[in-house]
Amino acid sequence: MEWLRLRFDCGAEQVDALTDLLARLGAGSVSVTDGGSEPLLAGSTEAAGYWSVSRVTALLPTDADLDVALACLRNLAGVDGLQNARIEPLADRDWVAAGREAHGPLLFGDRLCICPSWAQAPEGKQVLTLDPGLAFGTGTHATTALCLEWLAAAELRDRTVIDYGCGSGVLALAAAKLGAARVHAVDVDPVAVTVTRENARRNTLDALVAASDTDAAVEAADVLVANILLGPLLDLAPRFAALVRAGGEIVLSGILATQAEACLGRYGRWFTMAPARYRDEWALLIGRRRAGEDV
Repeated sequence: MEWLRLRFDCGAEQVDALTDLLARLGAGSVSVTDGGSEPLLAGSTEAAGYWSVSRVTALLPTDADLDVALACLRNLAGVDGLQNARIEPLADRDWVAAGREAHGPLLFGDRLCICPSWAQAPEGKQVLTLDPGLAFGTGTHATTALCLEWLAAAELRDRTVIDYGCGSGVLALAAAKLGAARVHAVDVDPVAVTVTRENARRNTLDALVAASDTDAAVEAADVLVANILLGPLLDLAPRFAALVRAGGEIVLSGILATQAEACLGRYGRWFTMAPARYRDEWALLIGRRRAGEDV
């Protein structure tokens, strides 16, 4: 099958909206790469996981109405928001291999690197090999990046950690790489459990990371990280309070900035909550479990 390749440059804050629009316009694939020459450091731009000048590449079918597509993109991006737009025909090729070119190492703090298996990782970091796949979470989304930055800055040595709603297992594996003595990854999705176990095996962390679709056998830990949605976070608050020992920490994300107050109020019954941290429209909440507050 032949394709049309559309490329353009835009600001980091515009990437999500423009790539979502391309998907709605029927793009077969969309990738984002560096449009300049800056390293991708988590937290280095306003939009986590993107460059200040980001190059978007989309594959569109040859029968796509390019005039309509470009008009929609320019209307969304603004007069100066879409730069260096160009279109060229492409013959069929191995697009799985081509898509790999869009994914490189991600750095979190001075300690942690999330790197796909086909890329060269920088030296002197704790490297976690993780390929994009079926389960959510490789570090590019703001909520995942916020959690990874917290883990990279925390002292995890000899501590037990729970990753609740583990997805690909990226947070559980990062905690293990950063020194946690034991990590429990929990997800109701059996695909996520399977992917987490496989990623742990690939990173030789399977002795430290246990993945399960239930928390029935999980004991109270020093740290619980949950990157899920507001509804489950509110519903699971009593259970999370029971799963964090006194003096332990809870780290919550997956919620919008506008939802932070509701979540802070809910968890304030058992945890001393710090002010929320924000990135784009997303929030990260951190709390310390108080002693003597029964569930």
